Amino acid sequence: MKIGIIGTRGIPNHYGGFEQFAEYLATYLVEKGCEVYVYNSSNHPYQEPLFKGVHIVHCNDPESKMGTIGQFVYDLNCILDTRKKNLDIILQLGYTSSSIWSLLFPKKPLIITNMDGLEWKRSKYTFFVRKFLMYAERLGVKYSDYLVSDSEGIKEYIDNKYKKDSKFIAYGSEVVSDVDENILKKFKVEKLKYNMLIARMEPENNVETILEGVVLSESKTPFLVIGAYDNNSFGKKLKQKFESCKEIIFLGSIYNNSELNSLRFFCNLYFHGHSVGGTNPSLLEAMGSSNLIIAHNNIFNKAVLKEDAYYFFNAEDVSFYLKEKNKENEGLKIENNIRKINNEYDINKINGSYFSYFQECLSKN
Repeated sequence: MKIGIIGTRGIPNHYGGFEQFAEYLATYLVEKGCEVYVYNSSNHPYQEPLFKGVHIVHCNDPESKMGTIGQFVYDLNCILDTRKKNLDIILQLGYTSSSIWSLLFPKKPLIITNMDGLEWKRSKYTFFVRKFLMYAERLGVKYSDYLVSDSEGIKEYIDNKYKKDSKFIAYGSEVVSDVDENILKKFKVEKLKYNMLIARMEPENNVETILEGVVLSESKTPFLVIGAYDNNSFGKKLKQKFESCKEIIFLGSIYNNSELNSLRFFCNLYFHGHSVGGTNPSLLEAMGSSNLIIAHNNIFNKAVLKEDAYYFFNAEDVSFYLKEKNKENEGLKIENNIRKINNEYDINKINGSYFSYFQECLSKN
């Protein structure tokens, strides 16, 4: 089976959830005997032709020079290259900037699209951008042979709106056990004496609401904010707004898994503010890191966490939990989330579901 994966900035992961997923899946497929090509941005720090047996295709990405329009050019370059590879399957992760080029996909391979979240609901976008995203969503559905939804909520939406069946396959993760308390010294924090969040600095991730809650609580416990804040206007705004609060520490992006796992594992409260999308990879990683999770109250988070988290709507809720909740008293919630990772979201199980689905799709054609 010859498979191409497009729609990410590339592997190994230096960006976010789709990239981590692509890294997990691509290396798994190679172990299963597949020939796998992952398309990487030319700006990606990894410039080698192979990664753990996965072929890396470096495509010109002018986003740093052209802004958002560069994403469309990058996706075009990736799609044009797929025409040279004689692939059996193209797995398209998301559709936002690639769907307008759908007619340029090669004819032979099956196009399987992971529909991601409901992009047009993201509050950072203007009215006209949201209209375009709804159009892009329709194109993504129309020109895909098969669809994958990463949550039951997204599947129900796609199935009902477009009358086209999509396969529910969640994201996967793993239970973290290899952690190092000494790593905390680098960040000047102590075990169970800090709280944290990991997120892109975007309005729909409720970072501002969480940090307003930190200020409101008057807590003297350090609060770590992990995520690039200097590459967009909203992130810069947050940094400036909360710089007078000494307890809030903006660490920027961290891609060292050992550091991330240890920071999550030893923190007291982990806040997850994502409000748009399906099964969020960073949420699964928090669950697998034995975190006590305080999540934004929405159907996507509750579908995964159920009763094994606390939920917030506003800064007042965040302030309350900071004052009242402690990880050491919440063993049952933590154990239940670990059990979910092992039973429902195990990365090998999820990878296996994709592999089986690919085989199923090919057998129908």
